[in-house]
Amino acid sequence: MSTLMVQGTTSDAGKSTLVTALCRWLRRQGVSVVPFKPQNMALNSAVTAEGGEIGRAQAVQAQAANLAPHTDMNPVLLKPNSDTGAQVIIHGRAITTMNAVAYHDYKAIAMQAVLASHERLQCAYRVVMVEGAGSPAEINLRAGDIANMGFAEAVDCPVLLIADINRGGVFAHLVGTLELLSPSEQARVKGFIINRFRGDLALLQPGLDWLEARTGKPVIGVLPYVMDLHLEAEDGIDQRQAGKAEQVLKVWCRCCRALAITPISTRCACIRRWTCSSSVPGRRFLRRT
Repeated sequence: MSTLMVQGTTSDAGKSTLVTALCRWLRRQGVSVVPFKPQNMALNSAVTAEGGEIGRAQAVQAQAANLAPHTDMNPVLLKPNSDTGAQVIIHGRAITTMNAVAYHDYKAIAMQAVLASHERLQCAYRVVMVEGAGSPAEINLRAGDIANMGFAEAVDCPVLLIADINRGGVFAHLVGTLELLSPSEQARVKGFIINRFRGDLALLQPGLDWLEARTGKPVIGVLPYVMDLHLEAEDGIDQRQAGKAEQVLKVWCRCCRALAITPISTRCACIRRWTCSSSVPGRRFLRRT
């Protein structure tokens, strides 16, 4: 049994996509794999067959691993309702709304839920593919961290660090993130992934050589920029989706026979082959695709 964690230098570095791809690849190799994200912050959620809420990226990752979504895959979900507060969902159930200061004090309790879920998954699957949240180098959030290195240290797992070259500054992101980690955390990082590269790889090679020499860490892979690839945004309020909030509503899912929070024209939250389509204004129905 092994646990591998993917952390990013920033939000939207490609953590969700990489974990999804690794889940699918391992599944195709016949490896029993399960996705896991200790703490997720996202407005959008998927609903499991039992009626619990988890992050949508984890539901997609579950599909990649040929699994039904389960609340253990994302034990802590924060749904922002303001710049300073969020609804706190533990093991799929909303327990309260907290401001940032109150939640900071609550993280020790939330960590217990995280470790309990990880232990159950670890007992049931050969590989647990873990996705971090945001960046592990946010100095103001490191105390009591449960989403990145705090979790990795607690379960003693290796980490891959991914960065987005398309936004620029990829070498500064990787070296700077590594420099801000503690010695034990730096040793935990086993290599780098550079995401969203387009162009001639030969022109990038001198930078890769420098990065490996500077840090002593290998560049494990360079991933191409893939057009038209979309996973729901995580790690906070995505302003591009804010205007669509009114389109999120509850529909009856005939697959899991439960109410599912599903946006218009997307796959049902239970990840079966049903989509939500409009038939009558103000009402939505599910049809097989």
